[in-house]
Amino acid sequence: EAATRLSNLGAVDTRVVDVTTSAAVNEAARAVEALWGKVDILCNNAGILGPRKTGLEHTDHEWQSCVDAVLTGTYFCSRALMPGMVARGYGRIVNIASISGKEGSPMMPAYSAAKAGVIGLTKSLGREYGTSGVLVNCVTPATIETGMVRDLGAEYKNFALARVPMKRYGRIEEVAALVAFLSSEENSFETGGVFDISGGRSAY
Repeated sequence: EAATRLSNLGAVDTRVVDVTTSAAVNEAARAVEALWGKVDILCNNAGILGPRKTGLEHTDHEWQSCVDAVLTGTYFCSRALMPGMVARGYGRIVNIASISGKEGSPMMPAYSAAKAGVIGLTKSLGREYGTSGVLVNCVTPATIETGMVRDLGAEYKNFALARVPMKRYGRIEEVAALVAFLSSEENSFETGGVFDISGGRSAY
């Protein structure tokens, strides 16, 4: 659906990639670079919530699956495409983290830990490559109206909403606007940054 809408603006190529497998990510990265010549912008947005359980109830598989999809996938994609950006002296990487990575969400320990890892990875890469022309930042949304959030059920959504001073959920378009800015040339003096979009929920 998104590809169909975007095709009205120009050529579009879509791929299904298992971001938890470095070989698959590397293959996709080379294919995209071969098709388009270069990649200037990378938005790492893949991830899963994992089951709603306490920190002592996760199985090995449940924990690892969430960490692999959220954190390791972000690392694999960045590692695959960032060298080309560095070589050209320009690039923008935007990682989608979460307010859970800053606060820790009850019953979501794997997700919270993985998103905290994304924040740490963002800061590390931003500082390591500060003079390269490649800027690496992350966005930390609170509760946004997405299919994944709707699946959490009314109890969690009400719990999350009670903590938002603006008393509403965020919209996908609002997050997209922030990502678009961080991906653009207008963002010329920030790297390793963490950008909240939480309706006032985050106070630090």
